[in-house]
Amino acid sequence: MEHAAAPYDERLTAPGSWWVITALVALSGGLILLPLGTVPMLGAVVVTGLLAALAVSSYGSARVRVVAGSLVVGNARIPVSALGDAEVLAGEEARAWRMHKADPRAFMLLRSYIPTALRVEVTDTTDPTPYVYVSTRRPRALAAALDAVREAESGGGAHGAV
Repeated sequence: MEHAAAPYDERLTAPGSWWVITALVALSGGLILLPLGTVPMLGAVVVTGLLAALAVSSYGSARVRVVAGSLVVGNARIPVSALGDAEVLAGEEARAWRMHKADPRAFMLLRSYIPTALRVEVTDTTDPTPYVYVSTRRPRALAAALDAVREAESGGGAHGAV
């Protein structure tokens, strides 16, 4: 049987205020071409609006999943067997790990508009990455999904922690 672990799937979407800014960018594009007439103005509204919406949508489309024994973060796939302890981060601690505590070798899926995160140690000795930092709105659920995969892989027994 494939992993019967609790599934986890989250899309990190951009906040609503970013969509308001997108509309204002579209309006600005139209105002720039207003002296050239109505048709160029409307064309600029459409083009700048689409470009701004594409930028916001692509940035906000990051996914965090636990599937098939792996943590899938954006385009990265990390086997749960290569991961160690997970630490739930919130508030000042999450901000500190995004800033002065951050290791440049770490893999980070960072969304500053999400105040909570999960930091997971990388235990693979051949990987120079010390940890994975994942912005998530549900860090406890993500940690639980990782633990469930570990338990399923170990046959339901206790996972050997150091």
